[in-house]
Amino acid sequence: MQNNFERFLKPVFQLAESNRTASVMRSQGIKSFQAVETGSSSDLQDPKDLKVEIPYEFNAKDYLSFLLYINAEIEHGLMLQYLYAGYSIGGSKIPEEYQQKVKGWQDIILGIAKEEMGHFISVQNVLKLIGAPLNFGRMDYPWDTPFYPFPFKLERLTLDSLAKYVYAESPEEWINSDDPIAKEVKAKVYKDTTDPHRVGALFAVILSLINDSEQIPDDLFQANTYPFQAKFDEWGRGYTGGQRGSSHTGPKGAPDVLVAPLTCRDDAYAALLEISEQGEAPTTEENAGKPSHFERFLFVYKELRELENEIGGLWEPSRNVATNPFIAERESDDSLESSKNVGTDYQKDAITNPEARAWAHLFNVRYRMLLNYLAHSFLLDNGFNNNGATSPRATIINATFGEMYNLRSISNVLVQTPLNPPGTDDKMAGPPFSIPYTLDLPMGEANRWREHQDLIDASETIIVSLLPYVSPPNLKYLHVLREADQGLSAIIKELISTSK
Repeated sequence: MQNNFERFLKPVFQLAESNRTASVMRSQGIKSFQAVETGSSSDLQDPKDLKVEIPYEFNAKDYLSFLLYINAEIEHGLMLQYLYAGYSIGGSKIPEEYQQKVKGWQDIILGIAKEEMGHFISVQNVLKLIGAPLNFGRMDYPWDTPFYPFPFKLERLTLDSLAKYVYAESPEEWINSDDPIAKEVKAKVYKDTTDPHRVGALFAVILSLINDSEQIPDDLFQANTYPFQAKFDEWGRGYTGGQRGSSHTGPKGAPDVLVAPLTCRDDAYAALLEISEQGEAPTTEENAGKPSHFERFLFVYKELRELENEIGGLWEPSRNVATNPFIAERESDDSLESSKNVGTDYQKDAITNPEARAWAHLFNVRYRMLLNYLAHSFLLDNGFNNNGATSPRATIINATFGEMYNLRSISNVLVQTPLNPPGTDDKMAGPPFSIPYTLDLPMGEANRWREHQDLIDASETIIVSLLPYVSPPNLKYLHVLREADQGLSAIIKELISTSK
């Protein structure tokens, strides 16, 4: 049965095929080409001049919203997979002479993940600008939507996982070239995924549609949403031009977080084009010093490939962490076996160690808190519902950054905590990034703040259950976390009283 995504993504797949044909032609030295549509001998326009055909059941604005909705989920999913791979890097088995190199890879990958966070936020700005629903969610694994680059998989850093990241961000001309690394990457990806995709074709259709003034008229762009959009001075926090997160051993200029508020069509087009180029564009004189995600992933891939040949598999740069970890509540249930295969290549590892399970519960609550804070920020400006001395918008943005740091801290604990009861095996746990039962916020400002307090209360219950297990450094972190929660609770109490 054909699902909705297959029905409605024909323009994207057509463009991808057109680009693929054009790329092959160019690689053979043919300057002009006829891009052939599947099942037809008719010519297609050059992708740059694509006129998007709107599927039935949509108008142009709703279809643009649909494509941006998918893009938001892709940015979210890529960000989490990059974070998971980055968190997996390290461990006591890495010899001292290689530690700086491996740390450099971690800096690069986590820097790219931070930039994906900027992409995720910026796509919300575009949705806000055109009056469409925002999307802070993602599909849970395994993903089955045809256009996602590859099935969602939380896994440690290996050449195979890196190949998928290189492929997803790669330019069409490179991935279909005779470059031996491109061929190797392609072979690895197709071995794991039967129908991988690149994100470039989706961006091309979005950019073509948003630039089409006949189908997307100027009056759809709502400049009055500007006060509620994310802005760089709030979300950048110094992440500019590689000032933070740059590696001493790899490409400079990472991360450069792109968050741009928008008022018109040109703003939206420029923001989306810059996001697309940050992903896959090759370095030119114009963007020198700002290597794309593709170039940075390729750099790490080549270095890891060279290192594996050098050391002959004596050690690995990443810990033996779980794949697609999930929280197992009942240790005796056979359906919760580690690495249980579901479907084709779907692997998941149950977290059965009580301490790791408690940390994973804490992680999931804090992940939900981050997504709620982020969603709430788009409902506030500096003057909205601000009857007291406390700024609701500043409170929410500060809380969001706090949860980013909390997720990294808890992830660092999880990747060093046994997945199963000690002595069972040597596999470590990992952050599960479980999707909450809902990402919808309540109606009414007071109720939104009450929901934030509900999650702080849930976190406190988990922290109390963790206290008997933890080591002194982790105990100190939990006390700091509780103190921060108490401070935020006091602010929330004040904001609820002024929201009535």
